[in-house]
Amino acid sequence: MAKEIAKKIKLQIPAGKATPAPPVGTVLGPAGINLQEFCTKFNDASKDKMGDIVPVEITLYADKSYDFILKTAPAPFLIKKYAKIQKGSAKGANDVVATITKDDLRAIAETKLPDLNAYDIDSAMRIIEGTARNMGVAVEGLNDAELKEQAKEAAAEEAEQAKREAALEAMEASAQDDSVDVEVISEKSDEETTEE
Repeated sequence: MAKEIAKKIKLQIPAGKATPAPPVGTVLGPAGINLQEFCTKFNDASKDKMGDIVPVEITLYADKSYDFILKTAPAPFLIKKYAKIQKGSAKGANDVVATITKDDLRAIAETKLPDLNAYDIDSAMRIIEGTARNMGVAVEGLNDAELKEQAKEAAAEEAEQAKREAALEAMEASAQDDSVDVEVISEKSDEETTEE
């Protein structure tokens, strides 16, 4: 008979570096998992992926036992690793911060294939390409020229927007300088005039 699942917990932990300290301890401690035992098992299972962030899915059963499954590193982490950058673009595809090769794209897709919603490597490559595009990372020979053109157009639009904002601020400043004093004259109501 299958065990009754009480809870599923998902974490992202650096490979081989799990400790009972936060964040692992604060999430797993209240669930009743033996922290030292989990950390030892996780570190042994992930030691071949040192340097990577490893997502782990922990299934906690009603009898307080547990299983865990290691997933592949997140796609953005792998893209940053291959592109040799610390973080992606804040402006997405409108600001190209790095370029990876088609071979790098294929290697990332092959790594992520088991965890992606794709049946073949070409579909996986398209998914990873979309993630890279959103991070501002172009793929050499695939979309690099298109993204560079898009970045130029975005920069031109941004400059035009800055000009419009500066003109608007100037108009607001001149409107405040030319303000006219308005005197309000109150009119008596009909009742006030009949009483007099």
